Amino acid sequence: MKLDSKKQRSLFPEECLLREITSQPRLSIGIPKENGALETRLALTPEGVAIVTEEGHSVYVQRGAGEPMMYSDLQYSEAGAYMVDNAAEVYGADIILKIAPPTIEELNMMHDRSTVLSMLQLSYLSVECIKLMMQKKMTAIAYELIRDEQKAFPVVSSISEIEGNTALAVAAELMSNERGGKGLLLGGVAGLSPTEVLILGAGIAGSVAARSALSLGAQVKVFDHDINKLRKIQHYLGQQVFTSVIHPTVLFKALASADAVIGNLRYINGSERFMVSEDLVKTMKPGAIIIDLSVDQGGCFETSECRTLQNPIFEKHGIIHYCVPNISARVGRTSSMALSNIFAPILLKIGHSGSISSAIAESNGFRHGAYIYGGVLVNRLIGDYYGIASNDIGLLLVGY
Repeated sequence: MKLDSKKQRSLFPEECLLREITSQPRLSIGIPKENGALETRLALTPEGVAIVTEEGHSVYVQRGAGEPMMYSDLQYSEAGAYMVDNAAEVYGADIILKIAPPTIEELNMMHDRSTVLSMLQLSYLSVECIKLMMQKKMTAIAYELIRDEQKAFPVVSSISEIEGNTALAVAAELMSNERGGKGLLLGGVAGLSPTEVLILGAGIAGSVAARSALSLGAQVKVFDHDINKLRKIQHYLGQQVFTSVIHPTVLFKALASADAVIGNLRYINGSERFMVSEDLVKTMKPGAIIIDLSVDQGGCFETSECRTLQNPIFEKHGIIHYCVPNISARVGRTSSMALSNIFAPILLKIGHSGSISSAIAESNGFRHGAYIYGGVLVNRLIGDYYGIASNDIGLLLVGY
């Protein structure tokens, strides 16, 4: 009796199926240990590593990389990762998966024509790094620019949701006496005026922060350039939230009475640049809080300074500032799990495509994340930011 091919496959021993998987093109992925002063997150958790390695791909993890988020080397090893002591072994992989943008030292350990995926964080990514990646004919992909099939930005959406909740928690902490604040409770208490929270930007982070602030009883005001976003947040949160387009007179009054201001206006995707001037910051109440979630792209406030998690707070003109480009790293484990849910499937798709170049050619969304392709800068906004000429990636893919 002759069995059909489907039945024959069901009778294959497990070893045969594993050989079939490993016959596919294998990815070599390196996950280095991040600078603990700047970053606590990783793009793959042990669970994500297991998904990738089960498809036959090799993942190299530097020892101690998961410690900031309480993942042990044993957990990564049991998930199928190769644990290495030397950073150069990790950076020798074809694909480097990290969070903070690469440094000159890290780029020098990477092979020519290799690929690095990371956050963009323009405050940390130097023009020298851009030029070195171009010189080494590398491909660089920014997490924030990757789109999904619905043309949304999955990493931005996921991290923004975490940032919105974290920003409000930080504001509540900074208002307390213990952190040098005015000793205010974020929210409302019967018989007392509620604290005022002003949010610049009606995106996901702003919406989540507004929802959390309202649930505590705070008075919330949201400003944005986009009336459609304001209409959406009004529908989502109800009439108790005040919304306005960014009008100088209205904003001036709101800043003068605010107890906490959360800035969340994004620029790298082409939205109109906006910055609260230093003179306007001076009009705020002494002891008020500023949390700038856009500091990695220049910031929403003229007084903002890009700081690290170890030294995130400073005072200027009597206003307490909290300015880090990665506030979600305060909850590194939650953030890493969210990122891993996104990048494990992406890596599998790259593996099925056979290479990074094929994946970029096949997927418009993944292609949108590339800002350097084969040593050529292909993102106009980043090119304008650094003063480097850029090209259209579509022209480089013609005839691919």
